[in-house]
Amino acid sequence: MTDLVPTPPPERQLGQPPSQLSSFLEVLLAFTRLGLTSFGGPVAHLGYFRAEFVHRRRWLDEHTYADLVALCQFLPGPASSQVGMALGLSRAGLWGALAAWLGFTLPSAVLLVAFALGVSTAGDLGHAGWLHGLKIVAVAVVAQAVLGMARTLTPDRPRAAMALGAAIAALLLTNALAQVLIIAVSALIGWRFLPAGPPAGGAELPLALPRRLGATFLALFVSLLVLLPVLRDTIGGPALSLFDAFYRAGSLVFGGGHVVLPLLQAEVVPPGWVTHDDFLAGYGATQAVPGPLFTFSAYLGAVSQVGLNRLLAASIALVAIFLPSFLLVAGALPFWSVLRTKTAVQSALRGINAGVVGLLLAALYTPVFTSAVKAPLDFALVLSAFALLEYAKLPPWSVVALAALAGWWLF
Repeated sequence: MTDLVPTPPPERQLGQPPSQLSSFLEVLLAFTRLGLTSFGGPVAHLGYFRAEFVHRRRWLDEHTYADLVALCQFLPGPASSQVGMALGLSRAGLWGALAAWLGFTLPSAVLLVAFALGVSTAGDLGHAGWLHGLKIVAVAVVAQAVLGMARTLTPDRPRAAMALGAAIAALLLTNALAQVLIIAVSALIGWRFLPAGPPAGGAELPLALPRRLGATFLALFVSLLVLLPVLRDTIGGPALSLFDAFYRAGSLVFGGGHVVLPLLQAEVVPPGWVTHDDFLAGYGATQAVPGPLFTFSAYLGAVSQVGLNRLLAASIALVAIFLPSFLLVAGALPFWSVLRTKTAVQSALRGINAGVVGLLLAALYTPVFTSAVKAPLDFALVLSAFALLEYAKLPPWSVVALAALAGWWLF
């Protein structure tokens, strides 16, 4: 694995380079804290990542981060989790990608499995005041991320206009593939009308993953997608059936987040693995935990009636739904880190990044704003949280804690 660990970023070269173990632990601890506190859905997660890894830890610059977000918007699967894996991969190799996934995913997965096993005593979390406060602070986090990225990525009128056009299109087109189409059109406009100047940001993604290994990961992704249904029909067995169902759901959904729900429901409810009521109860519980919505898979595995141990079934479902994302990110990044330095690709990226800003702006309104702000007091708290983040420069975790406390006290 030594050859898969990248050279540390410049700021770490000032002192002794971290060992593989310390790099793994650094990534694991950073993402575990985010996994415990990142409420608000995938767009909010991208805001938390930007604050933590671009501004506080300075693992990468704004343009490189935006390029990672753009790449993950193209890939099927949960975009925020994929960005997290990419950050871990660039920091500490394949072990770093694993550490990022473990830290960001396990907190909510453990909570949902506990709920499935019937040990949750929190009652109706859907109306908890502290949870409402966390939804409110997510609005401020996303607003700060959109504003910061807009300043850097849409500094002129053409790109600002592209971002507004992308936002309008995203609000009017609700199809799951709409964001892929918007980004593709943005790339075409950027390639044709936004000639690249000097390389934006001048930073190269720190990555030492061979392209041959990347190609192997991409081939494995396609092979599993094709072969698992065949093996399920020929060999059978509950473990293989469960793995195939969740791997396919993680492979074929674009947009991530709530878009995966119809796919999951079609996989587990009609066969009788999970009842409709249990499915809805788990979805409600998922709204009350931090981290990626795809951890809903752990709950579904735990309550599924497939003849497996519940913890084993939860583990299979969780690994299966995230495995496509790992294979795609590890497979695409070695090629992406080279392609993004080409002049034509840089022009396309100027358009793509403007489109991403527009998508985030649309997501800021719905579902982030519309799901959290229901009254004037809610909006007042959003403005207060934004002021603490943007002007008082408080760390996001402290603003999250204050918002949860305010929500508990006021609602």
